[in-house]
Amino acid sequence: MLYIVFTTGQCNLRCKYCGGSFPTNLVPWKVKYPISHLEKFISDDPEPIIAFYGGEPLLNARFIREVMEDFPDAKFVIQSNGTLARRLEPEYWLRFDAVLLSIDGRRRVTNNYRGAEVYDRIVDSARWLRTIGFKNDLIARMTASELSDIFLEVRHLLSLDLFDHVHWQLDAVWSSSWGNFQEWHETSYAPGISGMVRLWIGEARKGRVLGLVPFIAVLRTMIRDGRVDCPPCGACVNSLSILPDGDVIACPIAVDVKWAKLGNILKGYRTRMMNRVKIGEPCVSCDYLRYCGGRCLYTHHERLWGEWGFNKICEVTTHTIDELAKIKDETLSLLNRNVISMKQLDYPPFNNTTEIIP
Repeated sequence: MLYIVFTTGQCNLRCKYCGGSFPTNLVPWKVKYPISHLEKFISDDPEPIIAFYGGEPLLNARFIREVMEDFPDAKFVIQSNGTLARRLEPEYWLRFDAVLLSIDGRRRVTNNYRGAEVYDRIVDSARWLRTIGFKNDLIARMTASELSDIFLEVRHLLSLDLFDHVHWQLDAVWSSSWGNFQEWHETSYAPGISGMVRLWIGEARKGRVLGLVPFIAVLRTMIRDGRVDCPPCGACVNSLSILPDGDVIACPIAVDVKWAKLGNILKGYRTRMMNRVKIGEPCVSCDYLRYCGGRCLYTHHERLWGEWGFNKICEVTTHTIDELAKIKDETLSLLNRNVISMKQLDYPPFNNTTEIIP
């Protein structure tokens, strides 16, 4: 099971789509519970996955060290903005199973949303991690927004030859600053997705599987005739988030809503917290559910853009799924001919906080 552990609500950046640090009344900037309570909360889980989250988690590197020392057999993940990597010693970095660095593609796009010179600091951190011997999963964690050309941003990140995988999340519903989301989708994002699908299958014909998380995860589901988790991030299914005061919430984004509050680690009863918040209609009656899982638990319940926005995001999602369905048979043929292997599509191997559906 995945435990998304907030180390702090503080951040050293003020990205345009999130505004920086959380207010301390929502997400405290210091951990207020003893690690022994976290140990007790997780004690009956034979295969815990602990993901450090924030704010910027490396602002509380000491807490990260303490948790990693107290859970020697856990899998570890971190989502970081990539600017403070050297605050944590190499021996700890080498224990991470997955590292997600927030970078939005090309330099000008990343710096526009995240701040001047941030792009170069992130790339420097990624190179440093490779230099110290980090060989596990290094993931470029993108936010796609109004200035993003999804095809160009993803292709740029692949060209750096640093990241094993690229995942992106749409800055949709959270932000009210879009000029015209529908026009962006029709003229930029949808054509970009279609172009990337063509690029992906073209490389697959050569035996190279591009690590585009939404593509390989959905294709795996299609080929195995399976279903993704509902929601695909596993929130309240096989994932819980723990705030610095010990409060447990269904989703790491949902820090300000009552429906997401499940309890507190001081009170235990982890199993009673599961499946308390679910994806509902219209998603559960939709044929696409097996591939999209309802997309996002928070947006499903909040619908901050109203029904129009909810339906528009569905169109964005189904376009991606439909484009991937077009290459399913050829992908299966490449598998059967051993041009590519199922191991290359078997991603994520565990819940590593990549939400699968943008």
